Amino acid sequence: MKVILKTDVSRLGKTGEVVEVKPGYGRNYLIPRNLAVEATRKNVNQLGHEKRLISDQQSRQKASAEKLAEQLENYSCTIPCKVGENDRLFGSVTAQDIAETLRKDGYAVDKREVLLEEPMKTLGVYTVPVRIGAKVEAKLKVWLVKK
Repeated sequence: MKVILKTDVSRLGKTGEVVEVKPGYGRNYLIPRNLAVEATRKNVNQLGHEKRLISDQQSRQKASAEKLAEQLENYSCTIPCKVGENDRLFGSVTAQDIAETLRKDGYAVDKREVLLEEPMKTLGVYTVPVRIGAKVEAKLKVWLVKK
């Protein structure tokens, strides 16, 4: 029996794959648990249509992510900070602070997208990687200046 997987099934396949299984496994386990549907001609055609729609959506998302990455490459983020002796900050600048500054300036970036290895504790210029989408990454220039 051939089935189309609706979700990833360990040791069987990934979502959208057409796999051959024993009839009892398909009818009694996969289909009742909504893990798969029978691979009829109609379902296979529908799967092809859905894959095309998903592919188009992913290409649009990637294009918008690349556009945002290009904008961030040309942008310098300036964060004013309170400092003590030897230009050491009171506290530190974290990914959350960078994301908030970007949000105020009109860029939709979440703190989880800012790939800051460790908090910044001194004044200066830093290059911070920002991951936008799955595979698009931009280098953001961050300036820490005295308040």
